[in-house]
Amino acid sequence: MGPFNQPDVVLDGFKERPESLTVQGTCVRCGDRLYIGTSTGNLHVYAFGDAPDHPAELVETKKSLCRRSIDQLAYVKDVNSLAVLSEAQVTLFPYPTYSPPAPLVKTKGALCFALHTAVEYLTPSTPAPSNPGTPGKGKGVPAVVTRLAVGCRRKIVVYSWRDGEPQELQEFTLAHSPRAMVFVNADIVCWGHTPTDYALTSLRTSSTVDVSTPVPTASSTGSIGTMGMGALSGLGGYMTLGLGAKAKPCVVSLREDEALIAKDNNGFVVGSDGKTARSENIDWPAPPDEIALVKPYVFAILPPGSVPASQVDGLPATSPSTFIASPVVEIRSSISLAPVQTIPFPPAPLTVHATAATHAVRLLTPSPSSKSPLFVVSTPTDRTAAANAGSAIWRFRMKPWNQQIDELVEVGSYTDALALLDSLDAALVADKEGRQRQIRALQAVDNFRNAKYDEAINAFLELNINPAKVVALYPESISGRLAVPADDWIPLFGGPKPKTPEPVTAPVPQPAPAEGTPKAGDRPGTPKSVESPPRAPTPQGSIRGVLKTGLESIVGAAKDDDAASIRSVRRPPKPDNFHRSIEVLMRYLSDRRPKIAGALAQFNITSAQSHEMPILSATSKEDLLNLPNAPLSALTPEELVRFAQIVDTALFKSYLLVRPGLLGPLCRVGWCEVSEVEELLREREKFQEMIYLYNGRKMHGKALSLLRQLSEKETDMHDKLMPTVNYLQRLGPEHLDQIFEHSRWVFEQDRDIAFEIFTSEEVELPKERVAGFLERIDPAICARYIEYLITERGETSQEFHDRLAELYLRMTVSAKKKGDDDGRKLHYEKLLHFIDTTHHYSADRLFGLLPPEDFFEAKAILLGRLGRHDSALEVYVYRLQDFLKAEEYCKRVYQPNSPTANVFLTLLRIYLLPGPSAPAASQLLPPALELISRHSPRLDPVATLQLLPPLVTAQDVRAFLLESLRAPVFDTRVVRNVYKAREEQVARRLMVLQSKRVRITDSRICPQCHKRLGGSVIAVHAPHGEVTHYQCREAFARKLKEGRA
Repeated sequence: MGPFNQPDVVLDGFKERPESLTVQGTCVRCGDRLYIGTSTGNLHVYAFGDAPDHPAELVETKKSLCRRSIDQLAYVKDVNSLAVLSEAQVTLFPYPTYSPPAPLVKTKGALCFALHTAVEYLTPSTPAPSNPGTPGKGKGVPAVVTRLAVGCRRKIVVYSWRDGEPQELQEFTLAHSPRAMVFVNADIVCWGHTPTDYALTSLRTSSTVDVSTPVPTASSTGSIGTMGMGALSGLGGYMTLGLGAKAKPCVVSLREDEALIAKDNNGFVVGSDGKTARSENIDWPAPPDEIALVKPYVFAILPPGSVPASQVDGLPATSPSTFIASPVVEIRSSISLAPVQTIPFPPAPLTVHATAATHAVRLLTPSPSSKSPLFVVSTPTDRTAAANAGSAIWRFRMKPWNQQIDELVEVGSYTDALALLDSLDAALVADKEGRQRQIRALQAVDNFRNAKYDEAINAFLELNINPAKVVALYPESISGRLAVPADDWIPLFGGPKPKTPEPVTAPVPQPAPAEGTPKAGDRPGTPKSVESPPRAPTPQGSIRGVLKTGLESIVGAAKDDDAASIRSVRRPPKPDNFHRSIEVLMRYLSDRRPKIAGALAQFNITSAQSHEMPILSATSKEDLLNLPNAPLSALTPEELVRFAQIVDTALFKSYLLVRPGLLGPLCRVGWCEVSEVEELLREREKFQEMIYLYNGRKMHGKALSLLRQLSEKETDMHDKLMPTVNYLQRLGPEHLDQIFEHSRWVFEQDRDIAFEIFTSEEVELPKERVAGFLERIDPAICARYIEYLITERGETSQEFHDRLAELYLRMTVSAKKKGDDDGRKLHYEKLLHFIDTTHHYSADRLFGLLPPEDFFEAKAILLGRLGRHDSALEVYVYRLQDFLKAEEYCKRVYQPNSPTANVFLTLLRIYLLPGPSAPAASQLLPPALELISRHSPRLDPVATLQLLPPLVTAQDVRAFLLESLRAPVFDTRVVRNVYKAREEQVARRLMVLQSKRVRITDSRICPQCHKRLGGSVIAVHAPHGEVTHYQCREAFARKLKEGRA
């Protein structure tokens, strides 16, 4: 199995010795043209098609096109001519007449040439290309530029054409003569002058740089192969293999800015700077005779006896020392440099025990077009056979690209398949992007299989792989029913199904491995090579094995012994791949989880609605694994929900195994599938997490049943019941039936603790239904609940007040029937206090519920609420004979200047004018007289006196009479008249005093100083009118005062 079909013969029995070949693509109808140049200078033109069973047909033969051997051929399409190297000069022969020939004069002494054609973009202002050999758009005017570089003695001559027009000749002087050359890009030529010496020449700067490569070692640990022949580099070149031809440099162009050169048995990839462009190199079993390129594959002709039979598929090998006696065509990928196909030549059935090669093989088309096949010439080594049978020209036809990719995928070479896809144009492969995604997914699975978990998960994230497929790679403890056997991983991700191994009848014995040698797959997670099949170890009897003698073998044996002793003492611990894979899975799931939640949010779907969605177990395993690998934005809501359920369930199981402390948040909010994890939690006694999980999925019945089971292990009543109470307190009104159902057993255990279920402030439950439920359990609990509503929640509705009053009434009646005096007293006091202190109940409705011959105090309160104060007081006086409460009642309802202003008079009338049901009048008179004495200001005096019986003495009502006389109205009138009379009296005396006169004569003497008054200032003294000097007034006044005393 390889990228090329088995070579087929397109021309057999060619008698002349072919020296050069080239191919010209013409048309589908006529087929392609194969030009063969011979050692005698003849040119043979053949037509061939794609069909393998149609040999080439001779079109024409140009005898003596050249006088000597035609060493190299090439078709120059720009000038429709055939470039021929013969007699150390290049000549252009126009097609199809081949005349007149146009010798390129400057190419005298030519040794080789190289051809390069590309579309270049030129700016209108400059005739030179702005970026030779680099295709692009929008950079200028496109033009087809062809360059023919001819290596001559110590120089390179370059002819060029732009759109068929010849350009200026370029000539570059060199220090050596190129014997093989190739274009690295449009302006750099890589050439070699010896099999080990190469250089690069820039056509733009005319500078030459020698190629530098690392020194190859005898055992190239960093190279692709493992059977290098570097030890032969000093043993006479090709002569050691029996080939008399002189070795030539081997160089081919791999891709833009890269060329492959052959140095001895090593192949190095060099860049345009003359340095190695890749860290890898090719290690051939022997120096190749010739190399060629058919993009993207490198062909090498390896000499006979250099390739072990174990390297060729389909050839039996009886021992590792068996070599293939014929030449071998080895094909390698130019991308990975790994061998992809090895074909002994000629490809007829070959006996591996042959002792000599029967054919010589040559590659005469070193750089064919990527669309044309490769041709190999085989000639019998026996001269007689060669003269009789002639040479055969074989054609290597590449398989279709899709087939090559499929074969690489089938053998697990995913890296090579991706590299091949990247190198191809999208037009060559159907759905290139889809194939890349599929192969990358298969490569990720292979990385996962080889314990490269981070690389695998990164690829799954980038490719938006269905999470069900990723989870299916894990054992059943993580993936559950999604688990897929390791053999089915590749088909699960779209790869080919593994082939059933054919029964082996006679197994080939294998040599036992050396003691202490680790076997492949001994350690889980050990990476296995998937890029290329490993090459067999150097067989015994090989040339390299022969060279390993003397000190080298001794040192090697000592190293092996030391290594064995170290291995026996120090054994590295085995990596814990399982836990490492779980950590990587958690990283993957943690990345997917918020992004899936964001995508669901676009549809207004949250994890709080997980209980409303179909459960994961309702979907079959096949449907889950067939969910699309697409960006989250392209998925439907149903697919996103499935992704969320898969991710959360797997993350839950991962946490349970390695990070159980993180389970709580995931249980509270998420899409975890309960049926897949609840038993795992139960086994590990993660009961709290189970409760969180049930609560998050609205499975409250299971959570509450689990809480009841756990409560059986508790002895303290508070610890036993509070978890259930706390859970029920958080449930909303939509779960009221469950609250009622699971609170019954709590009430049976402790009513006080159970009552807290309905007094939580976290949620508000329907009060009517709660009251009804509690009343069915116990009316006292219902009454307590309504009391809580009224006192704590400020409930004012008449419905609850009426209900509470009725509950008090029923509990009082029930206690009376049971003979529970304490209970009756307690409930009756609550009833009385309630109806006496609140106004939000219907008094007439409650009054109608009271028994006719009981609850008289309640009736009195209710009659008062109804405004029937006389009836209420009659109940207090006649039925209860509680005169103090009757008086207190009057105090409560009395309001001056209101309809209740005469309530005390009403009570007095009830006392003094008893009805038929009243007690004896002698019992009512004392409280009546006490009422009159204590509340006389609130009694109308006249009406009170009219109600008093005739036999009541004034002494009995003395206090009332005195109080009545001191009534505020009476006192005010008397005081007003007294003040009026006093004012009139004062006014009359003032009038009398103002009417009196005194006469002062010359003989009038002052009674104080006994001097005449004369015309002095005088003072008159009351009340008798004595007259004194003004200055004597005070002394005389004192004298009068003393006399009166």
